[in-house]
Amino acid sequence: MTNAQRRLSHLDVLISGASVAGPALALNLQRYGARVTVVEKSTDLRAGGFAVDFRGHVHREILTAMGIWDEIHARQTHMGRQIVVAADGSPRVDLPSEMMSGDVEVPRGELAQIMYERTRDDVEYVFGDSIATLTDTAAGVDVTFEAGAPRRFDLVIGADGLHSNTRRLVFGDESRHLRFLDHYVAGFEVPNDLGLDRTGRLYSEPGRAIALGNYDGDPDRAGALLVFRSEQLSYDRRDMAAQKRILAERFAGMGWEAPNVLKALEDADRVYFDEIAQIHVDRLAQGRVALLGDAGYGATMGGMGTGVAIVGAYVLAGELALAGGDHVTAFAEYESRIRSFAKGCQKISGNVGPFFAPATERRIRSRDRMYRLLSSRLMGGFFKRLTEKAATDIKLRPYPV
Repeated sequence: MTNAQRRLSHLDVLISGASVAGPALALNLQRYGARVTVVEKSTDLRAGGFAVDFRGHVHREILTAMGIWDEIHARQTHMGRQIVVAADGSPRVDLPSEMMSGDVEVPRGELAQIMYERTRDDVEYVFGDSIATLTDTAAGVDVTFEAGAPRRFDLVIGADGLHSNTRRLVFGDESRHLRFLDHYVAGFEVPNDLGLDRTGRLYSEPGRAIALGNYDGDPDRAGALLVFRSEQLSYDRRDMAAQKRILAERFAGMGWEAPNVLKALEDADRVYFDEIAQIHVDRLAQGRVALLGDAGYGATMGGMGTGVAIVGAYVLAGELALAGGDHVTAFAEYESRIRSFAKGCQKISGNVGPFFAPATERRIRSRDRMYRLLSSRLMGGFFKRLTEKAATDIKLRPYPV
């Protein structure tokens, strides 16, 4: 065992959530010898999901240090250009791949699988369970579970997403932290009727939009992304039938491929549906419990949330290693280093709803003119630098290796 691997060998850490942030932290903590348990309410590792991208030297440096940069490249989408279309399918704006897909893009499920495969032999994964109660004591955190036996851990990290159960238990009701951004988003699989091959199409009408994309080269299937402007709705996040009814009502009468998309929605066995929102908390840690990724500084989409989660996991593990497991020191350093970086990335997500679904025809035309200019050869380099600015706006400390 190396000196780095001894730094946290005395520490028992529970991570709630096995999407991206959880396995990323597990991978980084494992490098320092910590004993890690990951609890996930789903019965297995969730496949699918939207494609996620990485941009700039900070993401590259961290993913290389984690030992997964090459594998991400091996599984990348190779996504090509994405085209904004009119109702008849004719092109209005041609968006280059680097504008939408960054330096490298990978399906979210593939990224989670990469990190799970790197950690499953040394990290305990508990699927089909979730935290019921947390009691923070001087000796550790006493945890009860919905299904498993009670246990004590030195630290608990909430990496369980925008609607974090850990955050609710320790930091208060979600209504205190979630900022709704006037739009909803849905995603599901559809037949690849347009014959897309690692390309995408986006069609907008006032207040609603449909994007179709093929990310894996499968000639038979594509992914549909639906965005619509709305007041905040009351619905059960576990009731997929109710969510399908909402989507059917909101997209009724829409042009382009909408009738085919709604027909595929009827048969979809898995639908992602959520509000476009951001999480704002007063602090990222309380006692022996800390928040990571979307649970602490998330945005539904458009805020480079996956990249921020990867950076946060690297910084949190590194600070714990530097502090020799002293969570008071480590959590304070983690918060001071990640908060402004995460806020900067969050700002970008504030425009994602209006980008997909401008409120009026005039705003749709204005968006198209702006992106036609930004995608030109003259402005292409400027736009790339603009999108990388937030992703690289953090100075990394030299953590143990």
